[in-house]
Amino acid sequence: MQPLAERLRPKTLDEYIGQKHLVGPGAVLRNMIDSGRISSFILWGPPGVGKTTLAQIIANKLETPFYTLSAVTSGVKDVRDVIERAKSNRFFSQASPILFIDEIHRFSKSQQDSLLGAVEHGTVTLIGATTENPSFEVIRPLLSRCQLYVLKPLEKDDLLELLHRAITTDTILKEKKIELRETNAMLRFSGGDARKLLNILELVVEAEQGDEVVITDDLVTNRLQQNPLAYDKDGEMHYDIISAFIKSIRGSDPDGAIYWLARMVEGGEDPAFIARRLVISASEDIGLANPNALLLANACFDTIMKIGWPEGRIPLAETTIYLATSPKSNSAYCAINDALALVQQTGNLPVPLHLRNAPTKLMKQLGYGQDYKYAHDYQGHFVEQQFLPDAVKDTRIWHPQDNPAEQKHAQWMKQLWKNKEWDK
Repeated sequence: MQPLAERLRPKTLDEYIGQKHLVGPGAVLRNMIDSGRISSFILWGPPGVGKTTLAQIIANKLETPFYTLSAVTSGVKDVRDVIERAKSNRFFSQASPILFIDEIHRFSKSQQDSLLGAVEHGTVTLIGATTENPSFEVIRPLLSRCQLYVLKPLEKDDLLELLHRAITTDTILKEKKIELRETNAMLRFSGGDARKLLNILELVVEAEQGDEVVITDDLVTNRLQQNPLAYDKDGEMHYDIISAFIKSIRGSDPDGAIYWLARMVEGGEDPAFIARRLVISASEDIGLANPNALLLANACFDTIMKIGWPEGRIPLAETTIYLATSPKSNSAYCAINDALALVQQTGNLPVPLHLRNAPTKLMKQLGYGQDYKYAHDYQGHFVEQQFLPDAVKDTRIWHPQDNPAEQKHAQWMKQLWKNKEWDK
């Protein structure tokens, strides 16, 4: 018998729950699908939000050949075989066959390269699904040929709608008398993941005797404590554990961090995935309080690529403990976020004339670069001048935090910039 999540998989857009910003009335993907012609795109979002389902619905709606590859099990030869089959099935009156690649972030560069020609010439329409940021995991030439659509975790109302649909329309569950008296625990454990939510519902219902089931928060919590992996059939706990891992590092708890690392190692997690998260943590959470953290995290990533398992667990452990025990600062993280917010708020402010490049005679006549002061011509290799646009010239963006490394930088800035307040 199929799992509940598979039995309830939507077959049309009208049955599809969530992602209204993409498939709701008038939304971009909905309009493209209704027009009967789609271009290649990549769906980026967490597990259980409908990436695979959406691809299948599109193929059914367009009535076009649909090929599926898993990046975990397919090689370059499999890609080329599918492309050849797609060519042979292509007719002038048809839209391009759809090639759906699940977990496309796991494709190697050579595998992604093998797709380029077929996508560019329209031999196939590519739909990729990924839980990882495509900017890092998908090669630029392929990314430039695809639209990117971001799928969001399902909202509370979406999840409640899904639960109601399950107990009223599923061929097995509707034979029982199921009362959803309390749903907070189910929603909390699901984390916006539809598949996880349905797995929890199925587990709880199957564990109860008789045809009457009253679902409460205590019942759900007890069932999941007795069988914590039952609702994690496809490794979805992966995201909960990496979250606990990063939060333990951020919270300066080396014991918690190394425990969650061990859970990932024992569970067969991709070591490159762990190493990438360590690099991000070194920048986001340790930052300028200990810049060596980023160097060590990068060295760890390189080492993992060279030695793999099982020895790779050792540099991962070394880096994890180093990051967890390092002083913490998110001043660089906050600074770039504040700078982006300022840019979005103020738009394309003009570059001050003295900072502009002046490659032509006309530009020099217009004053480009004319009053720029070359720092190395001055004592201490510094001279005060304006580097921000006029409209925001007095804005402070980077705020040093209270740790020895950044306070040293702050003192140096106070010494140079006599008219700026570096303590704010």
